[in-house]
Amino acid sequence: MIEGINHLNIRSDEVTMNILKDFYINVVGLSLGKRPPFKSKGFWLNAEGKKYVLHLSSTKDNEIKDHHVNSTFDHLAFSASNMPYYEKILTDNNIKFSYREVPEIGTKQIFFKDPVGNGIELIFI
Repeated sequence: MIEGINHLNIRSDEVTMNILKDFYINVVGLSLGKRPPFKSKGFWLNAEGKKYVLHLSSTKDNEIKDHHVNSTFDHLAFSASNMPYYEKILTDNNIKFSYREVPEIGTKQIFFKDPVGNGIELIFI
């Protein structure tokens, strides 16, 4: 029986992986977790109260991953708090974002892209 989503993995070259690590820590607000000593390089990032929600790993055998591609992956959504903080940090970092309110379910949402074009949604209840 499926109990929920465990994690998302983004695989890239090492330079991009480090850019993404900094973005997800400094902008999104995840924290660096402990990663087992795999052969590949990478990082596991935690959310408040949830370990290892985002894995960043290096490509294998010098594989090249395209950035900003149109695929079936649309966005990753995080539950969040303190909307004014995120509006400020996105504005301060010149990151374009959009806002939506869904009164039927009592949420407010902010949408933006990470440095390689993956969609991110922050959900505020």
